This record gives sequence, structure tokens and C-alpha cells, in this order.
Amino acid sequence: MTAYLLKRVAIAFATLVLASIVVFAVLEILPGDPARLMLGMNASAEQVEQVRTQMGLNDPLLLRYFHWIGNLAVLDFGRSYTYSVPVIDLVRERVAVSLPLALIALALSTLIAIPVGLYAASRQGRLGDTVSMGASQVGVAVPNFWFALLLIYLFAVWLKWVPAGGFPGWSAGIWPALKALILPAIALALPQAAILARVTRQALIEVLSEDYIRTARAKGMPYRTVLWRHALRNAMIPVLTILGLQFAFLLAGTIIIENVFYLPGLGRLIFQAITQRDLIVVESVVMLLVATVILVNLLVDFSYAVVDPRLRGRS
Repeated sequence: MTAYLLKRVAIAFATLVLASIVVFAVLEILPGDPARLMLGMNASAEQVEQVRTQMGLNDPLLLRYFHWIGNLAVLDFGRSYTYSVPVIDLVRERVAVSLPLALIALALSTLIAIPVGLYAASRQGRLGDTVSMGASQVGVAVPNFWFALLLIYLFAVWLKWVPAGGFPGWSAGIWPALKALILPAIALALPQAAILARVTRQALIEVLSEDYIRTARAKGMPYRTVLWRHALRNAMIPVLTILGLQFAFLLAGTIIIENVFYLPGLGRLIFQAITQRDLIVVESVVMLLVATVILVNLLVDFSYAVVDPRLRGRS
């Protein structure tokens, strides 16, 4: 067990280092001068050069990389060129939107997908299975921004139950803030639920064909008990893998949905920083998201050892 965990931690650390190199290198080769964008096209060459020196853009690349990564190690994300405030303040403000949105969407996706996957697997080849998987295929095929526009028209424009966009802030109260996140969370959750339901169904079908399942049924154990107590737990490894990937996507990949609903989240912050060539914001926020994704995947790896004792024995 210890060897397995140490191996996963080492792989996660190596992945984080490699990702930092890739992020830094890719952003460095992007066209455009941050100093010129900050000062405007009418600024003189002397002014641009002075700002480049203040920002450290004239230092050697290797020195700039180690300086950046060293600051990140102590949670110093630098100062935004565009907003003239510490990046950590921008992150703290935006993560208060993106993190609850991702958690609500993940919870909705799981609550929808697991029962649908169980239902479809228990009725393999029957009408219920066909209808469930047909609906999930639609969910996989349709883009989430189309779901978002449909939800806005139905619940915000026609029924007027929730706002069409914007975020009032948590200071306005929990319920007004949650109302602003309901539609984007549903728009994010439905396609992810469709994927998770299909994975759950396939994993359960494979487990239900195992000998120990037939033995449990032969002993007279009710089918519902076999399905929930034995089959579902042994089918959880691929399901946990997808859940980990989905949480990472929901936290880091919500740029389109946040722009559709005009939410001040991390995705929108990255989009604005890229258009404004605010490199320090892009680098720092992307690395924060990369570290979060790696941490989530590491926790999923740890959960494998809890769910499947065979991994502990193999280690």
C-alpha cells in the first residue's frame, strides 16, 4: 500500500514539473508584447523598455522560469499587469464562483448518472436500456452551450424563475447566489451525466457477468442487493476515474459556460487574461488549475486502493 501511494505521489510531482515547463514555454512563444499592450500603441520605445525591465521580461528565460516557479512554491502568484492587483486576490475572488459551480454540477451529474447507469445495466437489451442509452447519446452529442441557451430561454426568459446571467456575489445571500448558479450547473452537468451513465452501465455489465455474482444469485440473494452491494462497488474504478476527470474539466474548462452566463469565474478570468496578454495571470492561474487536476487525480488513485483491495495486495 505504501509503495503504491509513494509511486503515485512521485508520478504526480513529475507531471507537475513537466506541466510547468510546458505552460511557461507555450506562453513565452505567443505573439505580442505585454508591456506594449499595457501602455498602448502610442507609447514610446523608451517607456516600453522601462516597463519590460520592471516586469523582468528582459531577464534570461531560465532565470525567469525559476523565479516564477519559486514564487509559486510559496503561493506568490505575482501581480497582474492589467488589473494592477495581486493575482492571488483575483483567484480568490473568482474561485468563489468556479468552485461552487463545479461542485454543484458534479453532484448533479453523479445523482443523475449512477441511477441511470444502474437502471440500464439491470435491463440490458430491454426497452429501458435502449431509451436510457439513447438519451445519454443525445446528451453526449449536444454541446453544453446549446443546453445553456435552451435553459436560459425556458427558465429565465419564458418562466422567469431564475436570472439569465450574472452573479450577485455571496454577500447578497446564499439563495440569490445559488439561483445564479443553477442554470450553468445544469448546463454543465447534463453532458457529463450522459458520459458517466454510459461508463457506469458498461462497468456494471462487465461485473454482472462475473462468477461471484452468479454465485450470490444462486444462494438466493435478491438481485437489488447484488446490484447495489456487490456489483456497484466493484464497478467503481472506471466510474471514479471519470468523476476525477469530470471535476477537473468542470473547474478548469468552463470558459464557454461562464461567458454565456457572464459569470466572473476562473474560466472567464483566463479568457480575459489571454486576450489582454496578461502573462502572469495566465501562467499562475493555469498552473493552479493544473495542480488542482493533478491533486484530484492523485486522490482518485488513492481511492482505487480503498475501493479495490487487489491493488493493495499487488503493491
